[in-house]
Amino acid sequence: MPHSRPFNFVLWSGLPLATMALLLLIDVPHVDFALAHLFYDPQNGFIGRHSAFLEDVLHDRAKQAVILLGVLAIAGFLVSLLPTRLRQWRRQLGYLVLALGLSTAIVTPLKAVTAVQCPWSLAEFGGVEPYSPLVGHHPYVDKPGRCWPGGHASAGFCLLALFFVLRDRRPRLARAALVGALVLGSLFSLGRMMQGAHFLSHNVWTLLFDWMISLVCYRLVLYRPEPLEMAARAEEALDVSSS
Repeated sequence: MPHSRPFNFVLWSGLPLATMALLLLIDVPHVDFALAHLFYDPQNGFIGRHSAFLEDVLHDRAKQAVILLGVLAIAGFLVSLLPTRLRQWRRQLGYLVLALGLSTAIVTPLKAVTAVQCPWSLAEFGGVEPYSPLVGHHPYVDKPGRCWPGGHASAGFCLLALFFVLRDRRPRLARAALVGALVLGSLFSLGRMMQGAHFLSHNVWTLLFDWMISLVCYRLVLYRPEPLEMAARAEEALDVSSS
């Protein structure tokens, strides 16, 4: 199997982790509420709440398309176990199934654990529930929230896995996949924000989770460093242990 192109795992894991820490420290609700009010009309509610395009096309049909991609990835991986042309892509297809599966599977448990309310449920936006922060005291409510992180955003951001699938074999196509996943995830996020289903921070957390999942799975499943890189790392580790 060919070696992987060099990748700075320290930088591209450190930046998302630092962003996560920053989100826990800054006044995120202030920013979230300010942006949500841009999409909210006190007389008619959220501007996209009853949009057929946002609900039927950008939400339902788009989610179905991503599910279809996941099914095709599973089918491709199973076919790659046979002596077919897909055999050379077996590891990449296995990685894709794993990364897509984890990126989407973590959403529901996190929603249940955090119990964060959706904007449309809050009293400030025409609902009846009080605001529940991600970290801190949660006021008692009859119906706990299920809105953190953004589930539909994950349907777009989970496709970041395609970047890692392609980066060692098709670098130009990998960059296009990276941009496409970011644009699609952002579009899905914006649509749900216009509907009042999520705050901005909900979707940013989804992006960070999906990137880290794709990155860690890439390091464990696909990444094959050059022998010189491996030797340099071993030498660095030896120097550290002897100092």
